[in-house]
Amino acid sequence: MTQTLTPETDEKAAAQTPRQRSAARTADAAGGRLRWLIAKIALLAVVDAVALYAVFVLFLHSEWLVLAVVAAVTVLVNWIYFSRKQIPAKYLAPGIILLIVFQIFTLTYTAYIGFTNYGTGHNGSKDQAVASLMRSSLVRVEDSPTYDVTVVEQFGELGLLVTDPTDGETSLGTNSQPLQPVDATMEGGKAVAVEGWTTLTFADVLARSNEVEELAVAYSDDPNDGAIRTQDGQKGYLYTSTLLYDPAADTMTDTTTGVVYADTGEGAFTAESGEQLLPGWQVFVGFDNFVRALTDTSIRGPLLAVTAWTFVFAAISVASTFFLGLLLALLFQNKRMRFKNGYRIMLILPYAFPAFLSALIWAGMMNESFGFINQVIFGGAEIPWLTDPLLAKISVLIVNLWLGFPYMFLVCMGALQGIPEEVSEAGVMDGASPWQIFRRIKLPLLLVTVTPLLIASFAFNFNNFNLIYMLTGGGPRFADVSIPVGHTDILISMVYKVAFTGQNRDYGLASAFTILIFIVVATIAIVSFRKTKALEELN
Repeated sequence: MTQTLTPETDEKAAAQTPRQRSAARTADAAGGRLRWLIAKIALLAVVDAVALYAVFVLFLHSEWLVLAVVAAVTVLVNWIYFSRKQIPAKYLAPGIILLIVFQIFTLTYTAYIGFTNYGTGHNGSKDQAVASLMRSSLVRVEDSPTYDVTVVEQFGELGLLVTDPTDGETSLGTNSQPLQPVDATMEGGKAVAVEGWTTLTFADVLARSNEVEELAVAYSDDPNDGAIRTQDGQKGYLYTSTLLYDPAADTMTDTTTGVVYADTGEGAFTAESGEQLLPGWQVFVGFDNFVRALTDTSIRGPLLAVTAWTFVFAAISVASTFFLGLLLALLFQNKRMRFKNGYRIMLILPYAFPAFLSALIWAGMMNESFGFINQVIFGGAEIPWLTDPLLAKISVLIVNLWLGFPYMFLVCMGALQGIPEEVSEAGVMDGASPWQIFRRIKLPLLLVTVTPLLIASFAFNFNNFNLIYMLTGGGPRFADVSIPVGHTDILISMVYKVAFTGQNRDYGLASAFTILIFIVVATIAIVSFRKTKALEELN
């Protein structure tokens, strides 16, 4: 903070001895260090509070490995910022942590999922699958005793506080945890509250009746012992499953039909006929997802078509936006051109608007029935811009050209301005025509500057999800394929559909596609940058 000097302060400063002035400077420095220390402690307190909450949640879900990592990183961060010697680490630590969390961990976890069967019907562990199967086939025991129950809640999870009618013992359990003995507050021989849990009122039970009815609390650690369920939140009854689980033989038997389902290593209990009991569980499948992507005819066909279109879309998008931007930049190089600032503003407008919003506007204008283009420009014609396979691809390229040329215009204009005028003058002196000067002198020098940006633009368009999703949604859809993809889908939108749309969401297959995309883009980038280096050496 800057101190304003006045005649009075000047006189006071002059009256101070050198020792007094030194003491004042020391006090100011100490005050600054104290303020920085307080700010540092406050920020670390926030970090530690978030870490403590994360550790508590991870402890409840028994995620020991992640818990240990979070605790170790928190201790390391505190040691770094309270140490007086670790100066470089104080600047590097935030960036390294963010790099690990958002890049390395994401890439590693995606690769891991690509080697599993993770997806619809295979989301959890085997124990969770067994519990879910047993819970989904529960039927009420005819002579079941009536249990007094109280619905309780902790951190958004519902549980049942159960009073045994025979001995009055109280126990507590949830959908994921079997009944465990607890010390509860009794009222009229019924357990009504337990420490750490909130008891739901009758009105709350009615408001959350669907959740209450879905509660099936395992009676013990053995799933064959059944579960306690309640319809009204007041009385509970014992239900047993029509499936019988044999942990020794690792089989599940349907007691109504006698069919035996065994664990065949595919992540689900499977009968001899091939019928599977779902949900299953997550298992490691090796390269099965990659093999299925490349050999399954119902997947390979659309995968090849989408891959080819992705390359065509990215290449044409980069070429068209670059040449249009370069043409406009050359026009603006003409010194006789007037009102340049106004033209620049109009040309940059498409780049200034959010791309997803512009894509939505274009989708409305290209609507076959009431779009502006058909109704106004073509006099009411019904041109299927977004529903015909060929026209949909052309529409995507046109819209991407409109969105992308301002960026290339700015890049090329800056690069052209960086080329010395002496180069052109030397070409004129040697008798070169304007076209020869551009093609043999300016363009090679321009490419040295913009080629890395063209590579980055290619990688961006290779994964230009927003445009495809907002404009066409990937449609029109392919016929007779097992995955919901269409003619204008690119690889990234195909991955999204495989992972997050449809009845069967196959995260493992989508992750395999993601790894393939990463390999393709990385290979193109490496080769392109090597070519760029050769181009620099040539020039």
